[in-house]
Amino acid sequence: MRRIFSGIKPTGHLTLGNYLGAVRQWVEVDQHQADALFSVVDLHALTVDHEPARVRRLSRQAATLLLATGLDPARCTVFVQSHVDEHTRLSYLLECTATDGEMRRMIQYKEKSARERAAGGSVRLSLLTYPALMAADILAYGAHEVPVGDDQVQHVELTRDLAVRFNQRYGRTFTVPKAVHPAVAARVMDLQDPTSKMGKSHAETAGIVYLLDEAEVVRKKVMRAVTDSGSDVTYDREAQPGVANLLEMLAACTGGKPAELAEGYTAYGALKKDTADAVVELLRPVRRRHAELCADPGYVDGVLREGAERARGLARPTVDAAYAAVGLMRPA
Repeated sequence: MRRIFSGIKPTGHLTLGNYLGAVRQWVEVDQHQADALFSVVDLHALTVDHEPARVRRLSRQAATLLLATGLDPARCTVFVQSHVDEHTRLSYLLECTATDGEMRRMIQYKEKSARERAAGGSVRLSLLTYPALMAADILAYGAHEVPVGDDQVQHVELTRDLAVRFNQRYGRTFTVPKAVHPAVAARVMDLQDPTSKMGKSHAETAGIVYLLDEAEVVRKKVMRAVTDSGSDVTYDREAQPGVANLLEMLAACTGGKPAELAEGYTAYGALKKDTADAVVELLRPVRRRHAELCADPGYVDGVLREGAERARGLARPTVDAAYAAVGLMRPA
């Protein structure tokens, strides 16, 4: 059975974009068709300035929401990255396999480091080296496939390069994974800036729908969404990005097709109302289940503990083999 690994960073509250673009695919498809591991990758949240209590709080919230959306611990493995030491053990070996040039070519490093410097902050070394940790997340489990968005493809390609290089130098140790683009995933853009992806760590939140937003908050955000000049409702990403975003959100929530849905509208107001209603209904059971899980913290603790135990059992033989392959002594 093929194995997949994917993770989500606790750098902000999970959004509609996270759900429609990734998590729903995990719930509806991946956990049923593969040996699937899903991790709250909290170590990745430490590459920039952070508040420790907030990272802890968001990590637990993310794990709880993954369960609330429908990930089933009987079908998949849900765990927190820092609970499995093999991630950091393997990360150092991959730093020793990668080159400085490879790390500095990563687009996300260039963009994030430029923002940090522009804001007068310092750039942490971990921001440069975190692709090695991401590679460790994948290679430790022998994952065959990694479901990712376009912005993460470069990191999976680096992971492939490191796996091949390590295998050539020290003997076959790692499965070489590939990035996959789920066909059913939706791309959700910011409601106030429909040319930018809806991100959970953006400073401006007026255009972001969070999974735990109250129904009326969701309605207000959608009804205030930026549209476009003119009044015709047509599906055209280039000419009408605002309208296209609403149509894609509605389509993702209802199972329709954006271009066909557009034919049923003659005004932006009706489109916004129907989109708001659809999003509210989509998120209603998630919010209800999240509340139930918050009332039973022992259950969530148990899921994460058992998930970490299984993940550790899968990763340790591969990481131990990698340590032996590079010439490190086994502990007495």
